[in-house]
Amino acid sequence: MNRIKATLTVISCFFVLSVYAQDRPKKLLAIFAHPDDEQSIGPLLVKSVEEGVEVTLVIATDGRLGVNEYTDYDAGDGLATIRRAEMQCAAEVLGVNLIHLDYHDQLKAAEGFDGHIPHVQSLILELKEIITKTAPDVIITWGPDGATTHMDHRLVGASVTQVFVSQLWDHPMDLFYFGIPKDLLPSPKAKTLRGQDPSYLTTRIPFSEAHYNQAYEALLCHKSQYPAEVVAQIKKERTQWGNTIYLRQFAIPEKGKVSLF
Repeated sequence: MNRIKATLTVISCFFVLSVYAQDRPKKLLAIFAHPDDEQSIGPLLVKSVEEGVEVTLVIATDGRLGVNEYTDYDAGDGLATIRRAEMQCAAEVLGVNLIHLDYHDQLKAAEGFDGHIPHVQSLILELKEIITKTAPDVIITWGPDGATTHMDHRLVGASVTQVFVSQLWDHPMDLFYFGIPKDLLPSPKAKTLRGQDPSYLTTRIPFSEAHYNQAYEALLCHKSQYPAEVVAQIKKERTQWGNTIYLRQFAIPEKGKVSLF
């Protein structure tokens, strides 16, 4: 009788865990550097939310150095406050959960080793806490190209990758890098600096015109960076890329090797 009860208990626990696994929403964690970087995969974020995925967006820096030719803001605390509010606005339009961290643009690189290294190490450790707590099924971040070769993009992507490979995780988790097929870029220089051969970009997520429109509605929130007419131009130019988000998956080889050749 005790053996039967034990067997029934095991079956019951397995059933409960199976139901929990089915009911638990899939989780996507997108990690980028600056307020407005989310535009790179904006349509994918909108589509994922629509499909019932629990989407969390992490923005690492406060955007304090985000001055450009379109507006006349001064760099510093005031701009950081403005961009934090803009990022919250964009997250609400996209429908995602937002975690906006407090690291400086350029991650204090101008302060040299003693300023930069502690800042970056703190970022890596905080990203580990977020990934552990969020327990995502999928992480998306920048690859080595950083999409624009921006130092913050590349360093944030590298930091996420370091956290990912620093341990074996308790649950299955996949890491993807946003990528731009080199054929979509205009010059040989851009293809080398920013592009990837399409054969590496094996994850291709289609999206609808409605997803595209909502993503660029969110971009309008970033008024300190892009006036409405600039957003319209960006949206028009990116239609040439088609309704697809291209991703490269971080892959672990299935077999070990004892030789390089």
